[in-house]
Amino acid sequence: MSTDTGTGEKMKVLVYSDDAGTREKVRLAIGRRPAADVPLVEIVECATPPKAMQYLDSGEIAVAVLDGEARPAGGMGICKQAKDEIHDCPPVCLIVGRREDRWLATWSRADVVTSHPIDPIALADAVAGLLRRRAGRAVARS
Repeated sequence: MSTDTGTGEKMKVLVYSDDAGTREKVRLAIGRRPAADVPLVEIVECATPPKAMQYLDSGEIAVAVLDGEARPAGGMGICKQAKDEIHDCPPVCLIVGRREDRWLATWSRADVVTSHPIDPIALADAVAGLLRRRAGRAVARS
């Protein structure tokens, strides 16, 4: 897993959506560092379910941001599959289309849920919280 170990190494954040505009909004919201107390991040984007699963299974992703409205497979299904199949699956922030869909996000085992339209401050806060958690787990294993 890629974490900042004090050597300047970045934590990788996966952004999955079939919509390039959504990926851009997520990328801009997260920026290079979503909070002052977390490492720099490297954004890894993908638009297809197989590629998302490949990245999630690689062990290199610290946090995933998945678009629940993506097609042909939404982020909820990818999240559920990843949580069921990948050992030490990275934490997932799921972006849902409607607030009423939060119960589905719970079913998918997402760690954090936000909704469209993307609120850049809320999304950056959510990702920063997941990065803190992931970095803490990595330090505990050292």
